[in-house]
Amino acid sequence: MIVLGFDPGLERIGFGAVQKSGSRLVALEYGLIQTPRIEIGERLLMVHERALELIDRIKPDCVATERLFFAKNQTTAFDVAKALGVLMLAAAERGLPCVEYPPPVVKQSVVGNGAADKRQVGYMVTRILSLDEPPKPDDVADALAVAITHALRVEQPAGAR
Repeated sequence: MIVLGFDPGLERIGFGAVQKSGSRLVALEYGLIQTPRIEIGERLLMVHERALELIDRIKPDCVATERLFFAKNQTTAFDVAKALGVLMLAAAERGLPCVEYPPPVVKQSVVGNGAADKRQVGYMVTRILSLDEPPKPDDVADALAVAITHALRVEQPAGAR
């Protein structure tokens, strides 16, 4: 099973693809989708096109995202929610299920502590996926953590890749 995880944003969207084979998890690809500071519609179009490119190249079985949680800046929250919608649309266009996980659930799954900090998440992602160094920036580590969370929570059918 291959899970494509996203850490939604507008300027920077982390992505990470994780393959689960039995109990083994392997990072296939990870990085950032970055958008310049241009009109919001154009930025969303860039995010959509890049997400479709990733889906078409990686061929995941599902998409997982971090659920948005904003307590302070509502303007930022609305723009990030728009980007999240575009990511979910890309998954739907390719017929893929898309699930969301709240940040405390992701942290609990990866670190064992729902209140873990970014450094702890990056460290555990590195350990779980046997990477040489923590993925940078934090958006990328968070996207991999989301993919790991889903991979750990879903039963893998017999004979699945």
